[in-house]
Amino acid sequence: MNISPSNLIYHDLVGLSAKVEFSTDPTQIGLEGIVVDETKNMLTIYTRRGYKKVSKRNSLFTFYLSQPVTIEGSMIAYDPAERLKRILRRKK
Repeated sequence: MNISPSNLIYHDLVGLSAKVEFSTDPTQIGLEGIVVDETKNMLTIYTRRGYKKVSKRNSLFTFYLSQPVTIEGSMIAYDPAERLKRILRRKK
């Protein structure tokens, strides 16, 4: 299945370009780069200044597909495998 704005939250985010639009940690606002790792609560983004870990909760991210898609971090604050299970449940 192709990644689209409507189903982005159910896919693995590794490899996507991302930007932190908002975070409760002001030093993370504006971080931009490629998602290189994802856990239940964190995204690791490779930026110009190295690897930065950003909490999913209390953050707002923009992912760049064919068009920019902004997603609240709490919507993706699950294990990648758990999000895949959610898409399989949706199809039933």
